[in-house]
Amino acid sequence: MLTKTQSVANFGLETVGVTVEVNIASKSFPAFSIVGLPNKAIDEAKERVRTALINSSVKFPQKRITVNLAPADLPKEGSCYDLPIAISIASLITGLKIPAKSLFFGELSLNGDLRHTRGAFLAALWAAENGIDWVFVPASSANEAVVVDGIKVFPVESLSQLMLHFYGQEKIIPARNQPPPPAVWKETEFDFADILGQEQAKRAMEIAAAGGHNIFLEGSPGAGKTMLSRALPGILPPLTKKESLEVTKIYSISGRIPPGGSLITQRPFRAPHHTISRVGLIGGGTRPQPGEISLSHRGVLFMDEMPEFPRSILESLRQPLEDGVVTISRAAGQATFPARFILVAASNPCPCGFLHHPKKACTCTPQEIIRYQKRISGPLLDRIDLYVNVPPVRVEKLSVDKKAARFLEKSEKIRGRVIAARQRQEKRLGMSNAEMKNKQIRRFCPLNDGCEFLLKQAVSQFQLSARGYFRVIKIARTIADLAGEESISQDHIAEALQYRGKR
Repeated sequence: MLTKTQSVANFGLETVGVTVEVNIASKSFPAFSIVGLPNKAIDEAKERVRTALINSSVKFPQKRITVNLAPADLPKEGSCYDLPIAISIASLITGLKIPAKSLFFGELSLNGDLRHTRGAFLAALWAAENGIDWVFVPASSANEAVVVDGIKVFPVESLSQLMLHFYGQEKIIPARNQPPPPAVWKETEFDFADILGQEQAKRAMEIAAAGGHNIFLEGSPGAGKTMLSRALPGILPPLTKKESLEVTKIYSISGRIPPGGSLITQRPFRAPHHTISRVGLIGGGTRPQPGEISLSHRGVLFMDEMPEFPRSILESLRQPLEDGVVTISRAAGQATFPARFILVAASNPCPCGFLHHPKKACTCTPQEIIRYQKRISGPLLDRIDLYVNVPPVRVEKLSVDKKAARFLEKSEKIRGRVIAARQRQEKRLGMSNAEMKNKQIRRFCPLNDGCEFLLKQAVSQFQLSARGYFRVIKIARTIADLAGEESISQDHIAEALQYRGKR
């Protein structure tokens, strides 16, 4: 007796259909084997499935059961095959009919209940793209899958409930795809109105948010670098539907969508510690998983005390910063993850932190300062658009009375300008200014003679690279968008040049 059910395998963000073939031999010694390159988690499914079936009042056959996960040359991993294996065995034993064009995905507990299983969103996407009508997933993963159009998602609480559904005795009501709520900004740790002083740094953060530009903050301890960085998510625009789907795919495959969770609607903010490994930051593993740069896709990656990160880890950022993707190659295959994020890097000017401080003397030797600053290479700094010095805040700015506090701009007001600038970019380019290539810069960022002359002088004086030249134009374009102006002026170029690295 043979039956087949449909499931999927995920490798990186790629999803492949897997046919679960189950055969119960009529004459043979009792055995239960799973073939088709399963990993340890799948091999242990034999015990989970056997016990779950028995606890669901199904008499487990004392015969030879063979399960094949086809295609057999594709490595499989995870616990998502428990449900298709169990329902296939149950159909052969009890005679229940499994409808065609159905997909099964989920992990079983020993009592037959279904557990939250990572990757349900990708399974639903594959089903919609391949003509599958019905998708059966754990109830705790249904909200994650139901956002995909064109399929019916059935939230399954237990194996016995699913069997009663197929018998027609207790129908499972398909989950409903609720329209996403209006964009609501999550309360951030800091509001821009909480940051006293630092007008230039706040202006630079607004430009970074408006154009999706990377930014480097350098200043003495306690100047406000961390506050500025953690306030940045509060002025970012909401995720578009396309961006939301991209981020949800990454969080689904990495198992970071909690039970009952759904579409990711808030821009991610990731702040890895400087002791993180290269795999943790970039991604990888025997079966590649996304790292912090992919988990911060369409959001913010904050690297506090950037010189404290190992040099090899920092250098691995160069290609993702340029391309917006990271490709990880392993013996098992190749996986590509998106990595389009705003990098916010913070650093002290020297090991003691008080170089150029107006009141405290620096205790570092010139050699220590040079070694410290050289931990971040020139090619990496060249890929950062905005370089800002964050000086110590003067004492008179630390005490603000209620009357003066009314004039401090809140994040909500700044966010309005950022959203308007992003809308102009979306209408013009279909992307943010930071994503523009040189060909698009020449087309959408024409410069008058005055701007060209100013840039030529800057290239000579600041020794800008070709990359730096085009990044200045991108920043100027963002400044013009914030001002609501169609063309780039000399004032925009002059302000953009203030934010180029001075190291």
